[in-house]
Amino acid sequence: MDFESLMSSEIAKAKGPSKPDGQASADKKYISRREAEEARRAAYLAEQKRLEEERAAKLAAKRKREEEAAEEGRRREEKRQKLAEEIRQRKEAKEAEEERARRKRLGLPELPPVNEDGKGAKEQAEEEEDLDGDEEGDIPEEELRNKLRELKEPAILFGESHAARLRRYRKVSRGGALVANGPIATNLAPVEEKDMKVPDKVPSAFDKKARRYLYRQLASYFNMVLHEWELALAREDNADTFAGQAARHAMVSSKETMRPLFRKFEQGDLDESILEAIIEIVKAAQERRYVDANDGYLRLSIGKAAWPIGVTMVGIHERSAREKLHGGERGHIMGSEVTRKYLQSIKRCLTFAQVRWPPEDIRQLMG
Repeated sequence: MDFESLMSSEIAKAKGPSKPDGQASADKKYISRREAEEARRAAYLAEQKRLEEERAAKLAAKRKREEEAAEEGRRREEKRQKLAEEIRQRKEAKEAEEERARRKRLGLPELPPVNEDGKGAKEQAEEEEDLDGDEEGDIPEEELRNKLRELKEPAILFGESHAARLRRYRKVSRGGALVANGPIATNLAPVEEKDMKVPDKVPSAFDKKARRYLYRQLASYFNMVLHEWELALAREDNADTFAGQAARHAMVSSKETMRPLFRKFEQGDLDESILEAIIEIVKAAQERRYVDANDGYLRLSIGKAAWPIGVTMVGIHERSAREKLHGGERGHIMGSEVTRKYLQSIKRCLTFAQVRWPPEDIRQLMG
């Protein structure tokens, strides 16, 4: 053995047995800052991953419980509705059986058959009669649904027939928002211009359909006159002048003061004497007999009552004949401020109408 190999063996004996790399690093007394930061970061990420998995598991379990509870609620509700329907059917069957027994005992005719909708023949006939007697006519199904949607109403209700849906639409449209089909918004359906001609006399109070149509004619006619009046003022170029402003004010004032008249048209509670006079005025205006229309207005506004002229009080005592004068004045139609205003608006409409639709006979022009 040479000297080099002898020295190597002696050095190896002095160092002792060698250790693995992992154990050598574990036996290290100190570690670097980078190694400590990496170890801390690895432990933090592992903890966050564990917490996220726990949260996901809890959320999935909660969602599963909610779905199971909702499904159980739906089954319970379906079961309750089915039970209620069975109870209702048994009750109706029992009542029908009792009614048949009562009719048989009293010798009355049998009950009318029930159709698919669950309604008797009498109820079905009433619905068809209401549908045929509707003053505004029937509306196609698709158009009726669209109109209900425009009014923010359900298009179809469970078990609702077309006639019931039409009645619901009429009720909502008349009692709900007003339809802006002219300068004055109203829930009365407008009629065509060719159908605006009013009859010679007021329909009977018992003929509600004819009365309703008459109010629609009057509302459509006045809305048409006011609309033409607005267009005529818009075409003029004297809006900044005093005359133009006065004309504009007269039109706006007439539109505002005629709203109570339109409300009376909608409610159908216009006084009979006023309605007759308005029909006389409108009919004469439609025939372009403006002098006759003005005479009708004067008879309505002034009347034929005696008016005091000259000295009526010469002493401290009132004369007995004066009571006749005041008696007619107390009950005069112009005593109401609202009535007076919309009658004056009708007179303004006549004044504009004779310019917009001039008469063939020049003698029918009002002064």
